[in-house]
Amino acid sequence: MNDEASKQLTDARFKRLVGVQRTTFEEMLAVLKTAYQLKHAKGGRKPKLSLEDLLMATLHYVREYRTYEEIAADFGIHESNLIRRSQWVEVTLVQRWCYDFKNSSQF
Repeated sequence: MNDEASKQLTDARFKRLVGVQRTTFEEMLAVLKTAYQLKHAKGGRKPKLSLEDLLMATLHYVREYRTYEEIAADFGIHESNLIRRSQWVEVTLVQRWCYDFKNSSQF
């Protein structure tokens, strides 16, 4: 499920499918956007996967324990790109938002 499809879900259904409430998702996204702007202040190539979809893919991996290969195929990118970018998402959220994916009871 990509970001466009998730916008049409009710808040309760969004939480059931993604694992976090919509407000939490938006807070995570704000942290990632700030970090991305700092990292790419001088410019660079535009990513194939938006930050919204990248966060969604990372949450799918953490919640469902699907392989990166399956999730990458769903989002139309290569597995190695998803692994590298998902690790950036996890590290960024742990450092800047104090969110621990490994010890979270939220999922």
